[in-house]
Amino acid sequence: MNIRHNAIALALALAAGLGATAQTLSQARTWYARGEYAKAKPVFRKYVRSQPGNGNYNLWYGVCCLYTGEEEAAVSYLENAVKRRIPSGQLYLTQAYNAVYRFDEAVETCEAYLSDLQKRKRDTAEAESLLKKSRQGRDMMRGVEQVCVIDSFVVDKASFLQAYRISPESGRVSFARNTLETADGADGTVYETELSDLRFYSQMQPDSTLAIVSSRRTTEGWSKARPVGGNVNADGNACYPFMMPDGVTLYYASDGSGSLGGYDIFVTRYNTDDDTFLASANVGMPFNSPYNDYLYAIDEFSDLGWFASDRYQPANKVCVYVFIPNASKRVYDHQALAPQQLIGLAKLRSIRDTWTDMAEVNAALRRMKPTTDDTPQARRDFEFVIDDQHCYYSLADFRSQAARQLFQKYRQAADSYEQQRAKLDKYRSRYNTASAENRTRMQAAILDLEKQVRQLFNQKEQLAKRTRNEEILVLTGR
Repeated sequence: MNIRHNAIALALALAAGLGATAQTLSQARTWYARGEYAKAKPVFRKYVRSQPGNGNYNLWYGVCCLYTGEEEAAVSYLENAVKRRIPSGQLYLTQAYNAVYRFDEAVETCEAYLSDLQKRKRDTAEAESLLKKSRQGRDMMRGVEQVCVIDSFVVDKASFLQAYRISPESGRVSFARNTLETADGADGTVYETELSDLRFYSQMQPDSTLAIVSSRRTTEGWSKARPVGGNVNADGNACYPFMMPDGVTLYYASDGSGSLGGYDIFVTRYNTDDDTFLASANVGMPFNSPYNDYLYAIDEFSDLGWFASDRYQPANKVCVYVFIPNASKRVYDHQALAPQQLIGLAKLRSIRDTWTDMAEVNAALRRMKPTTDDTPQARRDFEFVIDDQHCYYSLADFRSQAARQLFQKYRQAADSYEQQRAKLDKYRSRYNTASAENRTRMQAAILDLEKQVRQLFNQKEQLAKRTRNEEILVLTGR
């Protein structure tokens, strides 16, 4: 009797367990359909770990990772989904490749996806738009600007202007909510010239998009705002304007068709002949990314520039980068750099990697110092991104002793890498002007240095990865 009772109880318990499991999966799929990826993510994680060969589980969990800031993790799961020919897998994998700057693979994946849609006579508009962005990213990676970023500040998005320290001679930037009587967006900004006679800002249009408008001060107050001419407001939303003191060069952000993802920074120039603006150009990487990048401002009087980006940041934070503007655009030789090295420079994974002339960096930091002593930012010894939610600036930030020790080794490797890379650059420069005889003697030394630089780069990247992994173990309590 007891045996029979126990068997029945066990059967009921198993049935209840199976029912709960099914209900959990069903609920996760409901959350997924609603776009509530953070809720669905832990459920799908459990299922994909228990059945790693299930294509649907790989797709669902990969998409959840993609839309919750774990783009790197998303790639392998979405690749598994594509291998198992799960519908829409290629669409999301293309997005993931774009997010991690693997644009060549994004183009290849999206072209295959588009071809498949065409064969099945399905709508291709979304795929064509995504392919355009992937190709644009691929092209941008071949022209990453060699710019020196001297500092960065992670601040609240609602008050990110506190990190901008622009001389009065370059004009004034303020939040629309504090300047205009009516503001269409709480985070919108207004640029006003030094003489306070001209303003640029964004204004909601009848089609519910934001457009850059201008307004002039008259004896009766500010004139009625009107959209600027040219293609600035051609499509999408345009906002965050900044006019250079020359009265000609206008920087702004747009999420239109020319954007890589979210808002991108564009530049245009005023044509006095017809009171309009010339064709706009995307300023490229590293200023732009597959995320939101905006409010590019240059202070010619301090020879410093700023721009804001939400790359690597949670929803309520942005990172403001401070850089030294180039007199003329210089780009990295993408063929001479390892793919991951170029990606790191394009992503601004570490601003230290942009420092090629320490005298220039120190001089810029001195120019910035008088205007940043009153900011609420702590002193930064370095900048090291742990994950999308954590960026460290001093050794005291590390919670893991092992991670701290690994990071110190990483910095030593990074310093050695920079020294050898600078030495290699000098050798290459001398080689270009050397005689044929001297070139022959220098070839062996250059080849040896190139080998050392590659080894040091791989060493520092491995140490950086190990540092992050050790720290994440502590942060997540694993």
